[in-house]
Amino acid sequence: MPSNETGTYDHRSLHGRIAADLRDEIMNGDLGPGTKLPSTAQLTERFAASNATVQKALGLLKDERLVVGRAGAAVTVRDHRQRTMRPAACMAPATDGERYRWLSEAEKLGTHARSKLLRVAEVVPPADVSAALGLPHDGTAVLRHQLLLIDDEPAELVSSYYPLEIARGTAIEKRQKIRGGTPVLLAELGHPPRLSVDRVSARVPTQEQFTALRLPGDLPVLRTLRVVHGDGDRPIEVTVMVKAGHLYELQYEFTAG
Repeated sequence: MPSNETGTYDHRSLHGRIAADLRDEIMNGDLGPGTKLPSTAQLTERFAASNATVQKALGLLKDERLVVGRAGAAVTVRDHRQRTMRPAACMAPATDGERYRWLSEAEKLGTHARSKLLRVAEVVPPADVSAALGLPHDGTAVLRHQLLLIDDEPAELVSSYYPLEIARGTAIEKRQKIRGGTPVLLAELGHPPRLSVDRVSARVPTQEQFTALRLPGDLPVLRTLRVVHGDGDRPIEVTVMVKAGHLYELQYEFTAG
């Protein structure tokens, strides 16, 4: 069993370790979109593994939607093996007639994107969301829960929470899509977004996340907790966004100084 310089061991199965190494090469670009993976014979030699073990590793990558292949044909990296999302590009309210920014930005990658509204309700939010909104114990907020899809594959599970004093009596609390997204509506209601703060963590998926995102196994998800502030640093929206960690990466841009 392989060990590193610290003397610790990788206790995963051999096919899991093979998949992990190949997954890393796909995600860092060593094996680019459309590239053929090494042959089974090359992989069995490289990893000192049996043909069955290599095939099991490749099966994991197929289930993860990173590679495609069929019997008798080479296994190749999918064209969209990992997508880079730029959160800053999705923050500004959409212009007149424009779709929700997340959807329009996703479609710039040559895809078809859509949203599916799952639930709208007044709820007690998770503790970190309640703290960000400054709610009292057992305080409630309006939840808008939706699934974002790219090419009809689930991409992101989104739960957005709004203070009652902002949402009540508006389209936010109605079970209907909001043209241009809630940033447009918030601005129209006199609460233009001024500052957004993201906290990103890797998590083991919950049962709902595992099912909704059609995850293939125990791979982590990326969870972003976004707090949107309006005038006077007032929190006007807190959103929890969850996406498959092996299919998406986040790109943030900073200026020096």
